[in-house]
Amino acid sequence: MLQMKPLSDCRLYTFVDTAYLHGRKPEAVAQELCDGGSDLIQLRAKNAAVSEIRRMAEAIAPVTRRAGVGLVINDHPLIAAEVGAELCHLGQEDLMGADLGMDRWSLGRVGLSTHAPEQAWRAIALEPAYIAIGPVYATGTKPGARPVTLEYVRWAAANVAIPWFAIGGINLNNLDEVLAAGARRICVVSAILNAPDVAKVCREFKERLTQSGASDG
Repeated sequence: MLQMKPLSDCRLYTFVDTAYLHGRKPEAVAQELCDGGSDLIQLRAKNAAVSEIRRMAEAIAPVTRRAGVGLVINDHPLIAAEVGAELCHLGQEDLMGADLGMDRWSLGRVGLSTHAPEQAWRAIALEPAYIAIGPVYATGTKPGARPVTLEYVRWAAANVAIPWFAIGGINLNNLDEVLAAGARRICVVSAILNAPDVAKVCREFKERLTQSGASDG
């Protein structure tokens, strides 16, 4: 078993999203993401029953643990604690109603979505593990969400000291402009999960991110 690298060293955050599994087993997709160099993998199953999410998390956890990749459970801190996931992720709409008063859990192991500077400041005040900045571009993952554009990425690069990840519509064609705006960590969903070779595309993203970091000196 390998240990997850520090969040500050994580670059590529990927997803096992049930909306994009296309009949594949969650643990098989998780293995491809690990093979491709993912640093973090989130299980996101928006329309699944809690029992099904727990079952998927239990199947994925050994895969990520063997690879030293951090497992993030979306929306369900209790499941995250039960399966030994490193992190849980909550959206703005989930934060206020979440049960975070568990012995084995704290906001220091939770990531929070943010869509504007004022939300980022509120989130940072709670001392989360990281925040997400987005959606940068329009995305089918969140069709009703208005893009925050590269302006919010630039703001985050100038103002946010804790680890943060740009998310939303990021692909290999627009990655360079996201990096140019100051992002050093990104979340990618459909551009990887819809690819014919998941591991190969992961490696392409990871190489570009690594090169960007090296060029920063």
